[in-house]
Amino acid sequence: MNHIGSTATRRLTPDAAGLAEAARLLREGRLVAFPTETVYGLGGDATNGAAVAGIYAAKERPRFNPLIAHLPDLAAARREGAFGPEALRLAETFWPGPLTLVVPRAEDACVCDLALAGLDSVALRVPAARLARDLLRAVGRPVAAPSANRSGRVSPTNADHVLGDLDGRIAAVLDGGACPVGVESTIVACLDGDPQLLRPGGVPREAIEAVLGRPLRAPGAAGEAPVAPGLLASHYAPRAAVRLDAAAIGEDEAALLFGEARPAGLARARFILNLSPSGDLAEAAANLFSMLRRLDASGAATIAVMPIPRHGLGEAIADRLARAAAPR
Repeated sequence: MNHIGSTATRRLTPDAAGLAEAARLLREGRLVAFPTETVYGLGGDATNGAAVAGIYAAKERPRFNPLIAHLPDLAAARREGAFGPEALRLAETFWPGPLTLVVPRAEDACVCDLALAGLDSVALRVPAARLARDLLRAVGRPVAAPSANRSGRVSPTNADHVLGDLDGRIAAVLDGGACPVGVESTIVACLDGDPQLLRPGGVPREAIEAVLGRPLRAPGAAGEAPVAPGLLASHYAPRAAVRLDAAAIGEDEAALLFGEARPAGLARARFILNLSPSGDLAEAAANLFSMLRRLDASGAATIAVMPIPRHGLGEAIADRLARAAAPR
């Protein structure tokens, strides 16, 4: 686990020793910033819910937006996402490079629910920077890597920028010099219907449209559930109703607990899960989406959620639960 503020962030050199150490830290669930051709990414093991929760904590990210999973090549990306003909054409043309593709999640994908923000789609990218791809090969797992800055601040294009924002909040930064592109990747969704531009970026719209032979759909209208980073947070909406700040459990409700407190009527619950028996918000964040899915699968008409503290990651957990509870 990353212990924010416990020690200064290490600056690793872009050689074999630095790469090996960065890969070791990532495999251990630690956070390591590394350069891509666009900006420095704040890397964490995308298969490890606790590591992904650590990314949100380090960035002070207010909502659980989906995160881009970075892979070393198309073959690795295809193990995480289902590529239709158009997505495959774009990947073969623009990867490695500053293009992120949002595709349906593959059946055997290992990117965790928290990195997906509970969605059935996954955002994937193969970066052009050789140092980044060498690191990803050494890690051997998808690496979630939003920009390595605190949320709302300017994206970092060198290691000094990263340390200015995150020193003491992450384990290390792999110093590969300045990023040549300096703007985030273009994001295109290849889900239902025509491919859709979700965020302009390092690959021009015109170049993508030339490959597709037709225009990209425009970004969705306000209120439409977004499916990618850099947009308003999407949410996993269970079939069951969600009742927040529950002090008691009603008949035929499923219960989502937090910490040691127990609501009245717990014996009536159809199914019970605890986000974190010890009251650890990082553990709660890592468990949030998978536990919502399991409670929803119980068949209960309502999921009763105990109060969650509104500080640190609790703010993001509460935000996501409020979205799940919203009328629909």
